[in-house]
Amino acid sequence: MPVEITWWGHATATLRDSGTTVLTDPLFTRRCGHLRRRRGALPPPAARRADVVLISHLHPDHLHLPSLSRLAAGTRLVLPRGASAAVPGLRRVASRFDVREVEAGDTVRVGRVTVRPVPAVHDGRWLPFWPRRVRALGYVVEGEARTYYAGDTDLYASMERETGPVDTALLPVGGWGPRLGHGHLDAERAAQALTRLRPVSAVPLHYGTYWPVGMGAVRPHEFFSPGDEFVRCAARLAPGVRVHLLGHGQSVRPAVAG
Repeated sequence: MPVEITWWGHATATLRDSGTTVLTDPLFTRRCGHLRRRRGALPPPAARRADVVLISHLHPDHLHLPSLSRLAAGTRLVLPRGASAAVPGLRRVASRFDVREVEAGDTVRVGRVTVRPVPAVHDGRWLPFWPRRVRALGYVVEGEARTYYAGDTDLYASMERETGPVDTALLPVGGWGPRLGHGHLDAERAAQALTRLRPVSAVPLHYGTYWPVGMGAVRPHEFFSPGDEFVRCAARLAPGVRVHLLGHGQSVRPAVAG
């Protein structure tokens, strides 16, 4: 069965591989703190069904407790090691799930796929100035294909070695405000990541969904443009990679290396 990827907006995507359904950083709400969903319908109830849910880091737009509470009891929940101790209320929400806290180098077997956490360069605190730091992660899902979900990360020297060969890279290319600081990929830097990872395909994530309340008229191109800009940068820097620019709720069956 071909591997299928569906983008629901922001960093939330569904990966179906080898009969196993993987959900990344679920965010099923119109408001998340100071962020408002400006594009795309909310994911349908079917998007909440997964065999395993991967949480990349503790920021509330990636670890969203009300969204987690909508998942079916017993779902496997994979979190960075130390998350339950660092986030108030997470233990109560996660008590319904099969929780695995992991770090880079671990592996988790779910159905017919293996989930392998890999490093990410990103602030792992739950909130700014929060005293407890937890390392952010990306994940490689290995089944019929090898799919890299980067979460939030910056470029780092050992990215290619840590991630290994992949067929598809799901990369963040934007943010939710007019500035991206250290620990993020913009469209240009995400295209640079392609030159290191050398996947067959790429899907841009983490742009064009949420924007701070009251900032609709502030540099709106920063909200709308990162996906198209990533396509242009990838064509220039990594022309051998096929980029799939998805709309909210759209799916693709990317090619796998022979």
